Amino acid sequence: MQLGIRLHDIKKAPLEERLAIAKEQGFLCGHLALSKVITEYPVDDGALTPGYAMYLKKIFAKNDLDIAVLGCYLNLANPDEGQLAKITHRYLAHIRFASLLGVGVVGTETGAVNEAYKFEEKNHSDEALDIFIQNVKPVISYAEKMGVIFAIEPVWKHIVCNPKRARKVLDEIASPNLQIIFDPVNLLDISNYQNRDVIIEEAIELLGDDIAMVHMKDFVVQDGKLVSVAAGTGEMNYEKIIRFIKERKPYIHVTLENTTPENAVQSKEYIQGLYDSCRI
Repeated sequence: MQLGIRLHDIKKAPLEERLAIAKEQGFLCGHLALSKVITEYPVDDGALTPGYAMYLKKIFAKNDLDIAVLGCYLNLANPDEGQLAKITHRYLAHIRFASLLGVGVVGTETGAVNEAYKFEEKNHSDEALDIFIQNVKPVISYAEKMGVIFAIEPVWKHIVCNPKRARKVLDEIASPNLQIIFDPVNLLDISNYQNRDVIIEEAIELLGDDIAMVHMKDFVVQDGKLVSVAAGTGEMNYEKIIRFIKERKPYIHVTLENTTPENAVQSKEYIQGLYDSCRI
């Protein structure tokens, strides 16, 4: 396991300073969301040149950090054709950029059937799933041409809301360049979190071979809702997740989410301790 952090959870600072902090804290990789991390330079599609990619590659290497994920979390089921065209173009630009960066995966969630990217019951319909599958196909085709792994992250509120729907997407598209970001907490909601062990087992059973990287966070219940928090500060039992990683995914990138500058190291040490003590 190579443990990393979502770089926009590090204190606000220029990118090179954030990377130095990540290295000092002992992280081995980072989740890079360009618009959330890089404020000193433009990150629009036209700015993503080969030279820019090679500059970023150098400064990550200088700090002994892999780019585990190049995040592009936009709505590929947006019903507005003009917005969808811009979103698709953004994904293609990220994939091209990733091919030069040597990124682990370009990562995305799976959208909603509205322009606001909000939960509605229709997100869980067969129609919504068909829309997402059709819209993601040209993105996957480009990823194949560029030799990049494109990974979808199932999230309960979005279209690919459970392991079965994720499996259907993988099977219908049938591309080796389409894989999974496994975030166990994102599969949970107030309606199902008490069955989290069963849900995690199902995800590992149906998606295990196609999991390219793992997001690690925790949750608490507040005012009838699940709230994401740093790993080790909530209600998650990580035993099944850690065992899966240790048994089947050597050196996989695992990035912490929802940490703060104050608890990131504590969260890292907690997860690393679970991994080190797991016997297989």
